[in-house]
Amino acid sequence: MNRRDFIRTSAITGLAASTSLGPQLMAAHHKSNRKFTINFVGGALGIKADQKRSIELASKYGFESVEAQSSYLAGLSKGQLNDLKGDMKDKNLSWGSSGLPVDFRKDRAKFEEGLKELPRLAAGLKRAGVTRVNTWLMPSHTNLTYNENFKQHTRRLWEVAKILQDNDLRLGFEYVGTTTLLIRAKYPFIHTLAETQELCAAIGTNNVGYVLDSWHWWQAGDSADAIKKLDPASITLVDLNDAPKGVDKQQQQDGQRELPMATGVIDLKPFMEALIHIGYEGPARAEPFNQPLRDLDDDAASKATIKALKKTVALVE
Repeated sequence: MNRRDFIRTSAITGLAASTSLGPQLMAAHHKSNRKFTINFVGGALGIKADQKRSIELASKYGFESVEAQSSYLAGLSKGQLNDLKGDMKDKNLSWGSSGLPVDFRKDRAKFEEGLKELPRLAAGLKRAGVTRVNTWLMPSHTNLTYNENFKQHTRRLWEVAKILQDNDLRLGFEYVGTTTLLIRAKYPFIHTLAETQELCAAIGTNNVGYVLDSWHWWQAGDSADAIKKLDPASITLVDLNDAPKGVDKQQQQDGQRELPMATGVIDLKPFMEALIHIGYEGPARAEPFNQPLRDLDDDAASKATIKALKKTVALVE
């Protein structure tokens, strides 16, 4: 499944050309190469879109899943939710992931404020049929040593994970491997896949896992083999990005990325092949933090993004 053998591809192409069922056969083979969905997340592209607008743009430009907005979904009546789900079904869209609405990185009061609202929001996600929640881990801290920060993350994220678990939701952590962020504050923290695995083990619930970002995977020096060892169910979200040319790897800035396959600085093929190898079934989005993309209108940004994502997916189809 990692590569398409030339002879096999030629045979299928020939069969498709020689029978009226060719398009259906080709579609079935195409689908078998990947299980993950091409995901629309407006905020990651600089698009300010509510849930309905996100669904509209996702459908218009050929995305296959859409980010779930917890505040909106939690406020819908049963009838409104049924209408929304019916619209998504008609548009052949599924849910992607939902951002964690709890700030666990600051003081305890701020954390408890978000935690208090989480049961209601989590219940809204469950009612809508959402199963995935994602967040990110800051790779350095001004005041807390690694051990102090690790203990705080473990305690707080255990509380979060238990509430999500009660609502059949999985929580993925995105480790941030960007070197310039790692060295920005006095004390370094989690910035690799292996360290994120240690955090998941310490939390100890069976619904925590990973957000895999090609940018951070590259920055951290992680390997495709490491991804191949993961349980695909432990991955809640995948981010696909590229890096600017002409900038030293250790000097790259987290907020200045490129759409996937834009420059080729990040070799995405082994990353994508690893996802295919393990049978990852969740959403895959672009998160380029790219100002020229943000300067485009909604339609142009959506069109550029789906083009880049389809080009990336073609590496393994």
